[in-house]
Amino acid sequence: MNGQYEVLNPWAEVDPIPLKGIAPRVADLTGKTVGLFAITYKRASQPILNVVEEKLKERFSALKFSWFLHPFNLIVADMDHAGGMTVTPEVKAQFEEWVKGVDVVAAAVGD
Repeated sequence: MNGQYEVLNPWAEVDPIPLKGIAPRVADLTGKTVGLFAITYKRASQPILNVVEEKLKERFSALKFSWFLHPFNLIVADMDHAGGMTVTPEVKAQFEEWVKGVDVVAAAVGD
């Protein structure tokens, strides 16, 4: 059967934060710095990224890595939509400086 279905949000709410597209893939990792963003509130995020780093080093020995650790991803990644939570100007500045120094980012959230 071919049909068209309308899917409704069971909460009857529309997400107030507009969706953003994913950045295009980097064509070549040669000489790149990989940012590893670990959400420390989720205890498995750092071990997950440790494995990601290890596996990437096996495949691309010239990669550099830079870590950023923070308890919550939304507060740092989207300062304007942090759900009433705030981040200190120092952490915001550290995050913005970190982002400038990386070419690609892998983030992990894990329980």
